[in-house]
Amino acid sequence: MIGQFTAVYMKEGRWYVGYVEEIPGVNTQGKTLAEVKRNLKEALILVLETNRALAHKAHSKHAIEEPISIAVE
Repeated sequence: MIGQFTAVYMKEGRWYVGYVEEIPGVNTQGKTLAEVKRNLKEALILVLETNRALAHKAHSKHAIEEPISIAVE
Protein backbone atom coordinates (compact mmCIF):
# COMPACT_ATOMS: atom_id res chain seq x y z
CA MET A 1 0.00 0.00 0.00
CA ILE A 2 1.32 3.40 -0.90
CA GLY A 3 -0.35 6.43 0.57
CA GLN A 4 0.52 10.05 0.92
CA PHE A 5 0.15 11.83 4.23
CA THR A 6 1.15 15.20 5.64
CA ALA A 7 4.04 15.16 8.10
CA VAL A 8 4.43 18.20 10.36
CA TYR A 9 7.77 18.90 12.09
CA MET A 10 8.58 21.48 14.76
CA LYS A 11 11.57 22.24 16.94
CA GLU A 12 10.62 22.24 20.63
CA GLY A 13 13.60 23.26 22.72
CA ARG A 14 16.40 20.77 22.05
CA TRP A 15 14.04 18.23 20.44
CA TYR A 16 12.20 17.93 17.18
CA VAL A 17 8.63 16.67 17.26
CA GLY A 18 6.60 15.38 14.37
CA TYR A 19 3.13 14.11 13.66
CA VAL A 20 0.96 12.99 10.77
CA GLU A 21 -1.81 15.49 10.25
CA GLU A 22 -4.41 13.02 8.94
CA ILE A 23 -4.05 10.22 11.50
CA PRO A 24 -4.40 10.94 15.23
CA GLY A 25 -1.86 9.12 17.35
CA VAL A 26 0.95 9.09 14.81
CA ASN A 27 3.54 11.29 16.48
CA THR A 28 7.14 11.08 17.66
CA GLN A 29 10.19 13.03 18.65
CA GLY A 30 13.93 12.97 17.98
CA LYS A 31 17.12 14.83 18.68
CA THR A 32 17.59 15.63 14.98
CA LEU A 33 15.20 16.30 12.12
CA ALA A 34 16.49 13.20 10.33
CA GLU A 35 15.80 11.08 13.41
CA VAL A 36 12.26 12.37 13.85
CA LYS A 37 11.56 11.74 10.15
CA ARG A 38 12.70 8.10 10.47
CA ASN A 39 10.73 7.68 13.70
CA LEU A 40 7.59 9.14 12.16
CA LYS A 41 7.66 6.75 9.20
CA GLU A 42 8.03 3.83 11.61
CA ALA A 43 5.18 5.12 13.80
CA LEU A 44 2.91 5.52 10.78
CA ILE A 45 3.60 1.98 9.60
CA LEU A 46 2.97 0.55 13.07
CA VAL A 47 -0.32 2.42 13.51
CA LEU A 48 -1.60 1.39 10.07
CA GLU A 49 -0.63 -2.26 10.62
CA THR A 50 -2.20 -2.29 14.09
CA ASN A 51 -5.42 -0.63 12.90
CA ARG A 52 -5.68 -3.16 10.06
CA ALA A 53 -5.16 -6.11 12.42
CA LEU A 54 -7.75 -4.80 14.88
CA ALA A 55 -10.26 -4.23 12.09
CA HIS A 56 -9.79 -7.79 10.81
CA LYS A 57 -10.54 -9.15 14.28
CA ALA A 58 -13.60 -6.91 14.66
CA HIS A 59 -15.50 -7.78 11.49
CA SER A 60 -16.86 -11.13 10.40
CA LYS A 61 -15.22 -13.35 7.84
CA HIS A 62 -18.11 -12.51 5.50
CA ALA A 63 -17.23 -8.81 5.38
CA ILE A 64 -16.24 -7.42 2.01
CA GLU A 65 -12.83 -5.74 1.88
CA GLU A 66 -11.54 -3.72 -1.04
CA PRO A 67 -9.05 -0.92 -1.67
CA ILE A 68 -10.41 2.60 -1.83
CA SER A 69 -8.63 5.59 -3.34
CA ILE A 70 -9.44 9.26 -3.14
CA ALA A 71 -7.79 12.49 -4.24
CA VAL A 72 -7.59 15.13 -1.54
CA GLU A 73 -6.24 18.62 -1.97
